[in-house]
Parts: sequence; C-alpha cells; structure tokens
Amino acid sequence: MTASTRTAERERGDEESLPAYLAPVPRALEDLGLRFAWLVVAINLAGTAFGFWYYSGQFAGTATALWPWVPDSPLATLFIALAIAAWKLGREQPWLTALAFFGNVVLGLWTPYTLLAFADSYASLPVWMYHFLFWSHLAMVVQAFVLHRISDFPVWAVGVAAVWYWSNLIVDYFVPIVGEPHHTIIPVERAKAMFLEADALGVIAAGEVTFVLLALFLALAIRVQKLERSRAANG
Repeated sequence: MTASTRTAERERGDEESLPAYLAPVPRALEDLGLRFAWLVVAINLAGTAFGFWYYSGQFAGTATALWPWVPDSPLATLFIALAIAAWKLGREQPWLTALAFFGNVVLGLWTPYTLLAFADSYASLPVWMYHFLFWSHLAMVVQAFVLHRISDFPVWAVGVAAVWYWSNLIVDYFVPIVGEPHHTIIPVERAKAMFLEADALGVIAAGEVTFVLLALFLALAIRVQKLERSRAANG
C-alpha cells in the first residue's frame, strides 16, 4: 500500500457533507488544503515563528512560569501544524487536533474582534500590519473547519482542549496567579470605559469566553453528527 493510499484511508471525510454551520468551507477548498497539507504545515510554522517574535516583548515582562499562556496565536498555529503533520504521517492525535481546532477558532476570531473593538487605538499600526493580522487570523478559522476531515473529535480529546483554553481564560482575565492578567497586550488601559458600560478588559474577556464556548459547541456538534452518520451507515 502506498503512502498516498494510506493517507486517503486515514482521511475521515463523510460521503454526505456535514451541515453548513459545521463545515462552511467548500469541499473543493478542503480537498485543496489536504492535498497540499505539507505546505499548510510550513505556512503555519512560519506564522508560529512570526508570532513568537511578535510576543517577545510580552515574554520579557511575564514570569517564566506563565510563559505557556502568553503566545496564544502562535501556539494555535503550532498546534495545527503538528496536528496536520501527525495525520500525514499516519499518527493523527485526536487531542492535538482538538487543541488545533479550538485554538484556530478562538484566536482566529478573537484577534479580528479586538482589532475592530479598538480600531481607533490601532490606527497607529501600519496599514499592512493591521490587514495582515486581521486576514491571517480569519484564515486560521478557515483551516480549523477543515480538521473534521482528519478527526472524529472524541469527547475526551475535546475535553483536553476545553481544559487548556479555559485555563487560558483564567490566567488571562480572572485569576492571573502570578502578577497581572496575561492576556495579549491591548492598546488601551484595561479600565477604559467602552460600549455597554463595559471596561476594555471586560470587552476582550467577553469575546474570548464567547469564542471558547463556540469552539466547544462546534467540536461536540461535529462529534454528534459523525456518530449519527456512522450509525446510519451501519444500519
């Protein structure tokens, strides 16, 4: 059996597509991403390297013990690079794929949300950097929605991802453990009044909590849909 045949057999694409809200990426685009999986891995590793550079200043001001919770987006792109590479090598790790799904949905949505929420304050960013951050993070969401093709999202794996991203919420916004909250640095004071009487910290916290819950719902919904289709196929 050739390597390409083994890869095709490992892919868990359904004969019938999942509902559009769970698989919004056109099938042809999913196929393209899987066909050029190693290129996708390389792009995400490059993004990871850029992201760690981008967070270098924040690392310097954060206690070493809390470093794992600092580089949110770079970790998400690293997770998906490793998840796709593991699948290509015939060793798909459900927990890693679930982490990749959560990370790319959560951070892929949170960053554009934050750029829009503080658009006036981000006006000092070079235009090219603003658009790069905005559109590259939305692309993370797109690639997250291809992962259902390589994993069944078992509940235990979704639980691993949920625990990690809930711990991220805790140290970012609620119980920083060491020093101050460790969320990505924003261009305004945390206490600055925003819309609906919320302060800036509340605005970014509300966004991330919402996106973590969304990722949890989507991952479990994909699991349920796959189980239902498997049972129907097996009579």
